[in-house]
Amino acid sequence: MAIINFVKNIRNIMRNDPGINGDAQRIEQLTWMLFLKVYDQKEKDWEFIESNYKSIIPENCRWHNWATDNGKGNALTGDELLDFVNNTLFPTLKNLEIDNNTPIKKAIVKTTFSDANQYMKDGVLLRQVINVVDALNLGDYEESHAFGEIYESILKEMQSAGTAGEFYTPRALTDVMAQILNPQINEKMADFACGTGGFIISWLKALDKKVKTTQDRTAYNTSIYGIEKKQFPYMLCVTNLLLHGIDSPDVYHDNSLIKDVLNFTESDRFDVILMNPPYGGSEKADVKQHFPSDMSSSETADLFMVLIMYRLKENGRAAVILPDGFLFGTDGAKKNIKTKLLKDFNLHTIIRLPGSVFAPYTSIATNILFFDNTKDSSAPQGYSTRQTWFYRLDMPQGYKHFSKTKPMLFSHFQPVIDWWNDRKEIVKDNDEKSRLFSVEELIASDCNFDRCRFPKQEDEILSPEELLDNYYSQREQLDAKIDNTLQQIKHLLDID
Repeated sequence: MAIINFVKNIRNIMRNDPGINGDAQRIEQLTWMLFLKVYDQKEKDWEFIESNYKSIIPENCRWHNWATDNGKGNALTGDELLDFVNNTLFPTLKNLEIDNNTPIKKAIVKTTFSDANQYMKDGVLLRQVINVVDALNLGDYEESHAFGEIYESILKEMQSAGTAGEFYTPRALTDVMAQILNPQINEKMADFACGTGGFIISWLKALDKKVKTTQDRTAYNTSIYGIEKKQFPYMLCVTNLLLHGIDSPDVYHDNSLIKDVLNFTESDRFDVILMNPPYGGSEKADVKQHFPSDMSSSETADLFMVLIMYRLKENGRAAVILPDGFLFGTDGAKKNIKTKLLKDFNLHTIIRLPGSVFAPYTSIATNILFFDNTKDSSAPQGYSTRQTWFYRLDMPQGYKHFSKTKPMLFSHFQPVIDWWNDRKEIVKDNDEKSRLFSVEELIASDCNFDRCRFPKQEDEILSPEELLDNYYSQREQLDAKIDNTLQQIKHLLDID
């Protein structure tokens, strides 16, 4: 089938279904179908390799037994299809029996469907969507790899799908961070808020280049660990990992912040941590109790930074995206977190990113913190950091801001890569683009890391095309939020 038209075809069908309210629900509806389609193909592979393989899914609920239309006129459709999906398929998959001995590749079916939703109310339209999904030939190498185009299309559409957009980190950004950390065979990386798996996939892409032997491939297959709190991105993550050949994705649908950080042991720690923690959120009091009182914060990003520090192995390394608020914040918790970072870790580099990296979802300015669980031998007594480099990545030439039509590209990070390998201070007319600060200077400033700031910019005059693009993006986000609120109200009122 024409892969490029896949998402468009799905959208056009679902727009006519009264049960679909907005892009977020449409994408979630599509995702559970894609998971079952992909899982069905993987099971065919496992059955070929393992003579005694037995599916955890009952036969009547396996994709090829109910979803595939063999053209004989007996495929489920209309009310009969709706009844099967709502009253047999979903209850069965949500209530599969698993225990600690259940292999990950089987247990993921239940965890994937634990909070999944079936929104469509028109059984004929549901059959049409299923037929489009089933037409994907995932057994064909080229078409299976072309699924990446579908996946990227879904992620880009999530940017305008209300709260779903929070899970999307530009692929160029995840790729460059993984490349800089330089994955090695036999290392294990973690992302404790992995969303749709962007950092995991970028890590695997970089690591794959170093696979030379069957032992290397085994290490590659067990090199990742992820946790995602929300059902929808978790489902996307697992589906994409299956398609990338990770048969037993070590990824869990859970909340990383609900375990006491002081109870973590060596087995809970990782060689590498790559993350873009959720920020701007506020955690409940019972969550904050899992953290030392002097670093307990209501800000989600702060808590994740504490978690990262407690779960990074000795000699491990990390790259973490954090908002500007973390850099210049000097309140009790933020100051204490940054002090611990300087005392117990080697915070060697901070890259300041342009404000529109995450446009159109948010204009919040962000930064990448690179640090290791090592001690600089020349650091002052009581500290592991001796000095920290700051570098400001300016907008590429010809760009005023990033957008849907002009997204950030990997090539835009070339100045960072060039500077990384040949570090120099860049200061001109009091404008600090790159500068090295000693740990004593950072401590003396109450751990204010707001260095190498972006120059103040005058209000830019956008072209009519850019103004319309911004308007439509903001309207789509607002529509999605309204749809989500209405859905919550209907649920509270028990209105179907």
